[in-house]
Amino acid sequence: MHLLIVAAGSGRRMGAKGNKLLLPLVGRPVLAWTLDAALQAESIEWIGIVGQPVDYSAIISLVEGVIKPVEWINGGSTRQESVQRGLESLPSSAKHVLIHDGARCLAESELFNRCAQAVSSGNAVIAATPVTDTIKCVNREGFITNTPERAGLWAAQTPQGFSVAQLREGHSKALEKGWSVTDDSSLYERLGWPVQILESSPSNIKVTTPFDLTIAEAVVSIRQSS
Repeated sequence: MHLLIVAAGSGRRMGAKGNKLLLPLVGRPVLAWTLDAALQAESIEWIGIVGQPVDYSAIISLVEGVIKPVEWINGGSTRQESVQRGLESLPSSAKHVLIHDGARCLAESELFNRCAQAVSSGNAVIAATPVTDTIKCVNREGFITNTPERAGLWAAQTPQGFSVAQLREGHSKALEKGWSVTDDSSLYERLGWPVQILESSPSNIKVTTPFDLTIAEAVVSIRQSS
């Protein structure tokens, strides 16, 4: 299975001056923990890291000496463009691909393996967890308009897995129509293509704010102690 790790984000919401994936997490960069899980997953045979040129040296040093093939890919100005560039850089042999946010540093190798198995069976798939909070829909004036039924709500995560050919087709259609999406499963939804949910752990958070980093530090410390 081929894996693209999107690592071209900024540290704006984190309050960092540079890429938040290079911030320390229990003594190592956030992205190092993401890479550990991906490299330990038996199903992953090739990894493409999609990042900004300014971060090349710092990120590529994290994979020095690893056995699996890891390639650097220059990212775009948006996540969508970064994924497009990643798809263009996949080896010609790639039939299926997993897309993972580098900031989801608590994903475990077992999750990569389950996603790889699911997408290899022919389904587009995303890791997700059931929503436990009551969700409110709010209008522009800040007033509640609706409370959706919680039983049908899931929080989308990554990895997300797809057929390479179909995902390339989807991104091509998005360019034609001028669509902007925040993840690849949203692109499938717009096109009416089915996507299967694969239940994941709530701990598979995306490190975006200082509070998220605190939570990640606690989880990593617990895992290390056990």
